[in-house]
Amino acid sequence: MLDKGTPTRRRSRTTLVVLMLVVLAPGAWAQIEYETLHKFHLRGYGGNEPRSALTFDQTGNLYGTTIGGGVNGGGTVFKLTPNKDGSWSESVLYSFCGLAYCADGWLPFAGLVFDHAGSLYGTTLAGGTLGSASGYGTVFKLTPNKDGTWSESVLYSFCDCGDGSAPYAGVIFDQAGNLYGTTAGGGFSDFGATVFKLEPNRDGSWGESVLYTFCSLSNCRDGSQPEAGLTFDRAGNLYGTTEFGGPYGAGVVFKLTQNPDGRWKEEVVFPSFGSASGLIFDQAGDLYGAAGYPGIVFELMPTAYGRWKEKVLHRFTGGKDGGLPMGVILDSAGNVYGTAFFGGSPICKPYGCGVVFKLAPNSKGEWKETVLHDFFDDPGSNPAAALIFDAAGNLYGTTYGNTSGPNVGSVFEITP
Repeated sequence: MLDKGTPTRRRSRTTLVVLMLVVLAPGAWAQIEYETLHKFHLRGYGGNEPRSALTFDQTGNLYGTTIGGGVNGGGTVFKLTPNKDGSWSESVLYSFCGLAYCADGWLPFAGLVFDHAGSLYGTTLAGGTLGSASGYGTVFKLTPNKDGTWSESVLYSFCDCGDGSAPYAGVIFDQAGNLYGTTAGGGFSDFGATVFKLEPNRDGSWGESVLYTFCSLSNCRDGSQPEAGLTFDRAGNLYGTTEFGGPYGAGVVFKLTQNPDGRWKEEVVFPSFGSASGLIFDQAGDLYGAAGYPGIVFELMPTAYGRWKEKVLHRFTGGKDGGLPMGVILDSAGNVYGTAFFGGSPICKPYGCGVVFKLAPNSKGEWKETVLHDFFDDPGSNPAAALIFDAAGNLYGTTYGNTSGPNVGSVFEITP
């Protein structure tokens, strides 16, 4: 719940600056409004330090994860419900165990996905029943009960025995109800990591299969250590990124295609530059993503020869325009929105508090960046995940927080 005596929809300094700009220049920035929906606290059971994107349900509630806090200190799955007065109330659906060897998992870094029945699915970086004392991570499911509580079940525990370990990213569904994801470690090449598939069995259990194991060396051409999630194209091929490996040792954008015999073949689509963020398709089949520090936002366009052509939409400086982009999304008009973990206000030393940005194309094919919000460590800073839209086009996201002080994360809304 929000603190008593604290405005439930607190406007940031940016909103005040925006109002001043509207007075000085009518029409300029008039629609941009930033509001904090929830502020996490270091003490208490509500969770803290969210590093994942949010998820909406069909009635407009928001869901997410935190890597800290909860009853046991091992992170939470939380829900934010809008109230009639415009405020939002937080409830904790599940608190993970605070130790790495706990069977239910520990440290949920990634966001969540719903199935058709209203259950939530996610991953934990560590913990699980098959691991050693350090734990190798899990894929879990949260099922709503009739009394309003939620029950957690572990669909799969990684054992670092060729199946992978340490899933930083979440999972996605295919049309048949199978789950797909990545691990940043493990696999038959040890630290090379994997792309995996989970398939439900008739008895309610889930079976795991490894679709691809990456090479474990930083100079391996196929890439190494995928920390971001996957995305499907219309033909059922999988796309993702790795943080290391490739021609320059700084990661790749890869594609996995299923052969007639059921095996999957990997193809390097394009060398990247330390990309730990996910990818997104536009209607034309072009891929968009973010990579590196200070970082770039890029577009990959397929050519008639089966190769991909890259276009850099923006190069960050690490200053006022942001640095270390954490992922991008597209609106229906083709504009790109995203977050940068660093840059912006220098209050958060040494690299800045982070920003929310927009990239808009002009008639010449050039892209212009606009900073929609500059975080000031009050009450949020350092957004560590991508944004999501609601049906009205408003943006929602999380901030990780400045752990050197009392700021341990928040949930925000931006009306662009």
